[in-house]
Amino acid sequence: MNLFQLRAFDAVAREGSFTRAAARLFISQPAVTGHVKALEDRYQITLLRRTARRVELTEEGVKLAAITRAMFGMAEEAEALLEAHRELLTGRLEVVADGPHLVMPMLARLRAKFPGITVNLRLGNAQETLAALVSEHADVAVLTEVESRKGLCLESLVQSRICALLPVGHAWANEVEIAAERLDRQIMVLRESSSVTRKTFDAACARAEVNPRVLLELDSREAVAEAVAADLGIGIVSSVEVSHDPRVVAMPLVGEGLVNQHFIGCLERRRELRLIKAFFALAL
Repeated sequence: MNLFQLRAFDAVAREGSFTRAAARLFISQPAVTGHVKALEDRYQITLLRRTARRVELTEEGVKLAAITRAMFGMAEEAEALLEAHRELLTGRLEVVADGPHLVMPMLARLRAKFPGITVNLRLGNAQETLAALVSEHADVAVLTEVESRKGLCLESLVQSRICALLPVGHAWANEVEIAAERLDRQIMVLRESSSVTRKTFDAACARAEVNPRVLLELDSREAVAEAVAADLGIGIVSSVEVSHDPRVVAMPLVGEGLVNQHFIGCLERRRELRLIKAFFALAL
């Protein structure tokens, strides 16, 4: 069995692209393509479907990717162990986060201390972020309200408070804080129901018997801010996600259950790897 061919396939499976796989392996794209084709030809198997826009794994490809991810993941861990005492001059760190606001300052500190480190950051919702970490598609993750589980190392970062997002001309815009009960029957524009911020808000409303009138459900923080700025309703945002926008104002909500906990996490067995250890130290 040719390990170069397997490594090329593993890189394409991880990256979903021959171009990004070539960059990951520091070889040419034709070389990656040739290794994967040779592997498929040798075993008379189709591992990848190539479309105009992306590369997809076949059923057999998914099964093989699970094996190669574990195999080369262990090789990377062995290399990290052997280089544990070397200075962090180069390296690559895969980071996922359920929002940009907490992770960006961490990456800035990492960049300042270790300028040779390459970081691949992917943003997604809470479920996607946790799934990427557990499936070993990421080295570290910044997550919100995640439950502890076996094999997962989680350390607390900060707490955030749920805030009402108001158009700057709103009658409440000059207040210091707003009682959650005042949102009863108010027209609101909110994130989708799977959003952690939305779940926390909905649970707090149910506890306090508050029934807002949801006019719009939107799939991003930016869309909520635009809807609020257009005076379509009151929005909800986490205090760590508040950005400067002169058209809107974020007002802390007062009530029970309106706080979220944010974490940094990695797989427990990889906690002492040098890059992960360095990132945790800077994050905390």
